[in-house]
Amino acid sequence: MKAIIFDFDGTLANTLPICYYSFQSVFQEFDNKELSSEEIKAMFGPSETGIIRENLLNNNKEKAIEKYYESYLEKHHHLVERNIEIEDLLTYIKGLGIKLGIVTGKAKRSLDISLKALQMEELFDVIITGDDVQFPKPHPEGVNKALSILNVQKEEAVFIGDSEADILAGVQAGIVTIGVQWLENYQADDFITKPNQIFTKIMDFKHSIKNLNYSMYSGELK
Repeated sequence: MKAIIFDFDGTLANTLPICYYSFQSVFQEFDNKELSSEEIKAMFGPSETGIIRENLLNNNKEKAIEKYYESYLEKHHHLVERNIEIEDLLTYIKGLGIKLGIVTGKAKRSLDISLKALQMEELFDVIITGDDVQFPKPHPEGVNKALSILNVQKEEAVFIGDSEADILAGVQAGIVTIGVQWLENYQADDFITKPNQIFTKIMDFKHSIKNLNYSMYSGELK
């Protein structure tokens, strides 16, 4: 195994609450509309800018986008905490000489805010955001683009995510795909598209990495 590629929101950081809050602020101010977390989650796929442009009724979409980022930055410290287990996992993977990547639907601007706040800026060998692809997840474009930049074959990598779109993107890319439900807020309670494995605890995945590497090499992991 040469690379592990992660989704971000709900997988590497418990950022879903700040996403919900920021969207709720935007739709309340510009459309006078109260949205639940589930209603917002149903819009996920495009980047934040794409979600606002596609779903906001108010014509002042650029101002609304700025409002989103203002809310995201303002409340990030209060709504998103650093996760020591995630940090330890990423450091451990790097120590094994395995490359790290992110493929996320987030726009680069909000991802940069989160990476800086969580002190993850220097950890990743490749980052693909919603701004970098024409087709968001569940399309495999982002995963394939990350593999290409890393110069890693699909048989040598793993993709990890917490949503149905993540799992479908990984499966369609032909890569070993792992579903996770290990943070307080994650997107899918059940996966319609079945991943190769599911983990509900970060430490369980960390302890499995060497066995996972062997299973991929031997062809046992299906």
